[in-house]
Order: sequence, then structure tokens, then C-alpha cells
Amino acid sequence: MKEMLDQIGFDLPLPVTDPTWIFFLVLVIILFAPIILERLRIPHIIGMILAGVAIGEHGFNILVRDSSFELFGKVGLYYIMFLAGLEMNMEDFKSIRVKATVLGLLAFIFPLGIGIWTNLHLLGYGLLTSVLLASMYASHTLIAYPIVIRYGINRQRAVSIAVGGTAVTDTLTLLVLAVIAGMFKGGTSDMFWMWLILKVILLSLFIMYTFPRIGRWFFRRYSDNVVQYIFVMAMVFLGAGLMELIGMEGILGAFLTGLVLNRLIPHVSPLMSHLEFVGNALFIPYFLIGVGMLINLQVLFGHLDALKVAGVMIVVALLGKWIASWLTQKIYKMSSVERELMFGLSNAQAAATLAAVLVGYNLILPDGSRLLNEDVLNGTILLILVTCVASSFITENAAKRIAMDDAEMNEENAQEKECFLIPVANPETLENLMALALVVRDPKQNQNLVALNVINDNGDSPRLEMRGRRTLERASQITASVNVHLKTVSRFDLNITTGIMHTAKEYDATSIVIGLHYKSSIVDSFFGNLTENLLKNTYQQVMIARFLMPVNTLRRIIVAVPPKAEFEHGFVKWITHLCRMSRELGCRLHFFAHPQTIGYLRGYIQKKHKDVLTEFQELEDWDDLLIITGQVNYDHLLVIVSSRRGSISYDSSFERLPMQISKYFNNNSIMLLYPDQKGDPNESLSFADPRGWAETQYYDKVGNWLYKWFKKE
Repeated sequence: MKEMLDQIGFDLPLPVTDPTWIFFLVLVIILFAPIILERLRIPHIIGMILAGVAIGEHGFNILVRDSSFELFGKVGLYYIMFLAGLEMNMEDFKSIRVKATVLGLLAFIFPLGIGIWTNLHLLGYGLLTSVLLASMYASHTLIAYPIVIRYGINRQRAVSIAVGGTAVTDTLTLLVLAVIAGMFKGGTSDMFWMWLILKVILLSLFIMYTFPRIGRWFFRRYSDNVVQYIFVMAMVFLGAGLMELIGMEGILGAFLTGLVLNRLIPHVSPLMSHLEFVGNALFIPYFLIGVGMLINLQVLFGHLDALKVAGVMIVVALLGKWIASWLTQKIYKMSSVERELMFGLSNAQAAATLAAVLVGYNLILPDGSRLLNEDVLNGTILLILVTCVASSFITENAAKRIAMDDAEMNEENAQEKECFLIPVANPETLENLMALALVVRDPKQNQNLVALNVINDNGDSPRLEMRGRRTLERASQITASVNVHLKTVSRFDLNITTGIMHTAKEYDATSIVIGLHYKSSIVDSFFGNLTENLLKNTYQQVMIARFLMPVNTLRRIIVAVPPKAEFEHGFVKWITHLCRMSRELGCRLHFFAHPQTIGYLRGYIQKKHKDVLTEFQELEDWDDLLIITGQVNYDHLLVIVSSRRGSISYDSSFERLPMQISKYFNNNSIMLLYPDQKGDPNESLSFADPRGWAETQYYDKVGNWLYKWFKKE
């Protein structure tokens, strides 16, 4: 190849050292390796490593592992650990924390115990090498998690336990790795262990306390996606750097940063999409290619010892994880398919395993040898290949069986199709309204978001049309950044309310999301004519929101529920939407309701959304709504479940809501929620009362007065 290039006058000596051509070749590998290896059913992570083997000095010697691979490799390693922490659903972990902790401890203890014995007696390694190598067996990566998402069973008990167990095992593995690495970086005095543990605890508490507060403050002040991305990456390297300062490995700091920031970065947010995109497109593949360049397959297949090491590693890793899954199944009396699913999810070795082997490979013992030699480094590649393939097949089989069982159960309770209509007249409220729609929508349903811009058909139409087109384009950019389809509609109408109503009918909208009206004058009403007319002429659920901070920085959702709300037609729908919002944002739902209503709320949430963290507090009389003022902080969202006149849960005290909100909750993010009602609003019209609500308004007042009078007597 070199002679052919010389003949045509193209001087490109091998190995390539020019930065331009190095980066080009790496990008070509990142581009084509997944495409080729997908046809061979080889996981992408293995494909990148094998590509690194091929181009490295032990392969065709095309590239040298220079400083760029060390730099990007370290960034990629931190990125893997950060995303692993970011993917952890801490709310899921809290709801099944006991079971997840049991699985995590068993999945750590058994591979570690079996691994230490086999490493000492079968492989003949020293104690430190045996402990570090055994800790690699204990860790696991949720490489098969996309499979359970594809089958829609990611909320199953077994999946939540496996995900929570991952947090336990990976944290313990990283602690073992950090302690062993710290022993080589610092002294080994009598106080070494106590001082090291104390430093880790104090720094971990510092990160857990300060990083979320700094992140929440930053996200409230700056909404630019690029600025937010740079900030998050700076926090990742700050956490990693602080860990290195105390003599630990930086990957523990990156993992911890991901854990504490995951509540501020929802999975359906543009920021999360950007983080995953950049990491998966550049940093992580660069890291994996660099790992492959360290591998020497001639050592692996040319020496019996290397194959022996690889065989022991694979057997111990699979056996330890199976024992942990089997014991968890027996302890909590789970089914065999749940055990299979836990085993499938928990036996893949990837991120933490690569981190441990690279750290051990770079640690030099006093005699000049490496803590983990080339046999272990090469055996790790086979370990990753076998466990990833086994994990994918086992998880696929178990997920398919569970999904088939769930399909039979769900045939009777088929969920109605959803469609959210978001009128986007005000560019200032656009991002928050779109963020609200993204966190309450059903992710299993496609094309369930419609953004609408209604233009008054008057002489100023061209200017309004241009401004509306820009607003719709911005809405499309927001949803496109999280891979969600958005239907944009622009229509002319003399009346904006009529335009919204007609669009809602045309697209079968089940919920309407609008911003709270800003009063422009003293005589202007609280809701504004548009919202008032919309509530009078539609019976779909309407969510009227005002956010004083980005949606992802909310810490709690306070929900005020009126008496008899459980008898409304849309009761189940708004509970489902708030539970989705709570789950996506990692917020706690705090309900204030009548004791009887609390029973219905608690029962439904326990049945359908048991993973959502909730609190319940009695609110006997809706007139006592002001007692909530002491419960709502600046970073909370107050949701007031109201109702239209004439509905079952309507109370005359609702007429005072605008005054109370303006006086007591003016500095809070708030959402007024009007549930679905049965029937057609036009059915209640008459010649005597065109709006159909005059009589019921007085009936309510008289009825409430008589009730209170008899109660007093």
C-alpha cells in the first residue's frame, strides 16, 4: 500500500502521524464500523474495540496511540461513567431500594468472592491483583437496557431491581478500584485507610450537596443549549478532578456527578439529547478505539495462559451473576422469567470493566510489572464480547415473554389515543410549554403533539404570519432535539379561540396546553378573554401554566384537589399526566385533598404508578386553600385542579381563585388544570341562558350556604 502511494506521488508514511489524517481515519472508523458490524450481529462497543485492534501497532500499524488518544480516551472514559450515572432512575431505585440493594450486594459479593479465590489459586495472581480483577467481574453495564425499552417493559419490577442493583454494584466496584489506585498514589501508613475513606465520604457529600444547587441556579439563569452543555461538562471534569486531588480515580467523580445531576436533566430534554449525541458520536468511540489499540491478539491466541485467564474470567462473571439473580428470585418469590430478565440485564460487562482494566494496566508495581498484565487486558475483550452477546440474547428472550403476557392483560384496558394541542402565540413561554408537553405525553405514542399558531385575518397578517412561522420553527427544533415528532399548524381565523377549537376537533386533541394570560391593564381579567372562551366552549382537558423557572429545575409538585374530583370524567387522565411529569423530573407529588378523594388518589397511584413518590395531606374545606401558601416554595410547582361551572366538583369558591393566586401565589410557578368532562358544551345552551351556567352558579351558592348552616346547627 505504501509503495502504491509513493508511485502516485502521495507521501503518507505509516503509521500516520499527521493530526488531520489521524482524525479523518478515526471518523471513518466511527462511521463505517457500526454499519459493517451490525450486519454481523456484533455489538457496537466490541466493533469499535476490534477496529482499534486492526489499526493499532499490533494490527496493520496504521495509527500510533499518541497523546490525542490519551486525551480523548480520558474524556470518553469519564463520559461513559457520567452517562451511566445520568441514566440511573433514582426514583425507581428509591421505590424498590431494598430489593435492588439485595441484588446489588449479592451481584457484588459472589463474583468478588469466587473471583478472588480463582485468581489466587487457579491463576496464581497476588492479592491486590486478585481483588481488582475480581471487582471487574462484579460490575455490570446495562447494555441490554434498550431491549426492554423497545418491548415497553422498562417499568417492570425485575427491570427496576436490575437498574437499581447496577447503581449498587458499580459504586462498590468503583470504590474498590479507587482504593487500590489510591494505595499506589499515596502512602500506606496506619491511618491510610481511615483517611482515604474519610476523604471519599467528605468529597462525596460535598458533590451531592453543592453540585445540584449550582446546577439548579445555572439552569434557571441560562437557557442556551450550548452554554448548558459546556456547564455540565465542566461539572463532570470538576468532579473527576476533585477525586483525583484526594488520590482517587476520576471516574468515581464523573459517576457521582451523573447521579446528582440526573434530576436536573430529564430524559426527554434537548440537553440530554445533546449529551448522548456528542458522547456517542465522538468521545466514547474515540475511547473504545484507543482501548483496542492496546490489545495484542497474538498474545491472546499465542499463549495458553492468556486463553486460560479469559476462560476463568468469563465463567466466574457469568456464574456469579446467575447465583445473585437466583438468590434474589428465591428471597422475594419472583417468577423464573423475572430471574432470567435480571440475569440478562446484570451480566454484561462494559463501562466499569473497561475502566478498571485500564486503571490496573497503567498501575506499575515496585518490581516494574503491571498490576493487570496483558493477559488480563486481552482477556477482558473476550469477557466483554461474550457477556454482551449473552446479555442481549437472554434479555431479548425474557423481555419477549413478559411483553406477550402483558399484551394479553392490556387488551382489556386499551389506552385511548392522546393528542396534545399547544397554541404557541407567545415566544417567551414557548420553551416551557413545549417542555411541559414533552414530560406529560405518553412516550409510547407517536405523533401526539400539535403546535398551533392562529393568525388574525386582518391587514397585519403578513407580519404575524412571519412571526408565527418562526415560533413554530423554534417549537419544531425543541422536539426534534429529543427525537419527538411535532405537527405544526398555522391557520387564519378572525377569532383565535375559534381557531384553537377547530384545530382541536380536526386533530382529535385530548388536551390543550396554554400559557397563563398576562394582565395588560387593570380592567383586564385574570384569565383573559381567550382562555375564558376556550374553557366555556371545550370539554377537553385544559392545562394553563405559568413557569417562573425552567421546568427541569422544579423540585416538587404541590397539587390542590377539590372535593368530589374523583367523580369527574377526566380524573384518571390528569393523575396519569402528573405522575408522568413527576417521574420524568424526579419530583415528589404532594396532594392536598378531601379524605375521601385521597383514598381514590392513593388507590389509583398504587395500582398504576407505584414507582412515583407521593405525599398526601387532608384539605377538608376548599375554602382553606390558603393553608397551602406555607407549603409552596419558589422552586415548587403549584397545580390547582379546578373545574368548569356546572361540573360535579365545581365549587363557588373557585370564583375567588384569580384573586387568591394573584395575591398569595404571584411568585410561584403555577398550573391550573381543568379536567375532561363528558358531553358537548353546546348541549347546555338555551335562549334564556346562552352560556348555560347562570342557574347552576346560584344553585351552588345556595346549596353551600344551606350545608354550612345545617352543619353549624
